[in-house]
Amino acid sequence: MVGVSIATRWEYEAALAYYDVETEERFSYPYGEWFMRTLDDVELVFYSTGVRKANGVGANQYMLSRFELQKVIVVGTCAGIDDTFGKLDVFVPHRAVQYDCTVKKVEPLIKPSFIVEIPLAHYGDDFLTGTIATADRAVVMWNDYLELKEHDITIADTEAGAIAYICQKNDVECVIIKGISDFPTDERQGDAVASNAEQINVYLANTPKVMTKIFDDYLMRFL
Repeated sequence: MVGVSIATRWEYEAALAYYDVETEERFSYPYGEWFMRTLDDVELVFYSTGVRKANGVGANQYMLSRFELQKVIVVGTCAGIDDTFGKLDVFVPHRAVQYDCTVKKVEPLIKPSFIVEIPLAHYGDDFLTGTIATADRAVVMWNDYLELKEHDITIADTEAGAIAYICQKNDVECVIIKGISDFPTDERQGDAVASNAEQINVYLANTPKVMTKIFDDYLMRFL
């Protein structure tokens, strides 16, 4: 069985709509909800985890144990960091890192022990890839964005790197499929609260578009 890990409420609602999930097909567990589908003769369990690393790791460890998953596919939105790409571009990262696990000014931003290399060669090479960076804080402030750009980060989120890390601990394959919903905006010369609200509105508008693109064009390929 393959697990499909979905973090936010809006991403999960997009999945419910896409797969026409009826109320009686939805089941609760400590971290959210799950439902099942069979695609191309592969049984999948789609589950919401809640946001940030603790929820992502806890929910995935729960599902790994409950369903004895052979693979986890993390799907959802992300912030764009590499500005050579654009909103709604979808990535399958070959590397996942965590960047909030160090003592700043003393240690490197990204420790080797929190880097997960994701083998993708057997899936071909005709998709966008790169490095996804994960932290418990979303990339909203401009200085955080600039710091990630300096470290050659492609996209960023709040759970995928930690889920890839826990999958590695369980010796289970993890594939991450993420689409850019928004880019950080420079709040330094204006109202930081208003800037953040604007970014959230862009995220909300683009989330169902990203999820539809992932389900239409990517999920089946990486089962």
